[in-house]
Amino acid sequence: MKIALLGANGQLGHDLQHALLEHDVVPLTRNEADVTDFGRTRRVLTDLSPNVILNTTAYHRVDDCESRPELAFQTNALAVLNLIRIANDLDAVLLHISTDYVFDGNTSDPYTESSQPSPLGVYATSKLSGEFLVRAAAKKHFLIRTCGLYGVAGSHGKGGNFVETMITKAKRHESIRVVNDQVVTPTYTRDLAHQIARILPTTSYGLYHMTNEGCCTWHEFAKAIFEISGIDANLSPTTSELYKTPAIRPRYSVLENARLKQLALNEMRHWRDALTAYLKEKSLCG
Repeated sequence: MKIALLGANGQLGHDLQHALLEHDVVPLTRNEADVTDFGRTRRVLTDLSPNVILNTTAYHRVDDCESRPELAFQTNALAVLNLIRIANDLDAVLLHISTDYVFDGNTSDPYTESSQPSPLGVYATSKLSGEFLVRAAAKKHFLIRTCGLYGVAGSHGKGGNFVETMITKAKRHESIRVVNDQVVTPTYTRDLAHQIARILPTTSYGLYHMTNEGCCTWHEFAKAIFEISGIDANLSPTTSELYKTPAIRPRYSVLENARLKQLALNEMRHWRDALTAYLKEKSLCG
């Protein structure tokens, strides 16, 4: 398959290039194809004529979205609509990445693909808008919700990732406070990339949840980072109420890979095993 990979220099894009080596992958960064430039994106993709358009791009600075809603919706919804139209015109499959943030977290049970979304902020609403467009208009699509991504390439839009941030702060002997009332499933982008590579050749289109297995609070995740890496850190828990942010985060956004399991395609390991593998790859395992 010929795959146009949008957002190729992000942490997921980086790992997808390795996971999809058996395919003809054309990596496209923002320099080659800025998805908010609708005309140029159409020209680039039409010239390539791929079988798959794989979109990892997003405006995911969650707090900034609250003050920049126009950019959030332009990137996370309107640009997605443009990609849908291009994919349909080319008879290509569109694979689009979404987020656990589409849920409000007012539960204690993992969300499945049949759970009803209820976004809390601008970022979440813009991402859900993109989802609705994909599900309503894309003829052939995979829509992937995931959670808490981290990878060896870091996140260019956020200046690293949570794991790197924790380790950097610890090495600087900073006092670290992390919320202990937001439950998530941190997901290693290498695992996600290989899971995407597993479903992409199929025609089992539609919505999927894809995260590593298990769950933890962000504080528990930070604690595991330091335990596995053998770093002594000044870590303490805090609450969402005390650690105020412009955007409200869901208190519980654990996703269940229900459809993958139904199709016997789930290859996602436990988040702690994935974290250990990541730290080993970064030569940070104690």
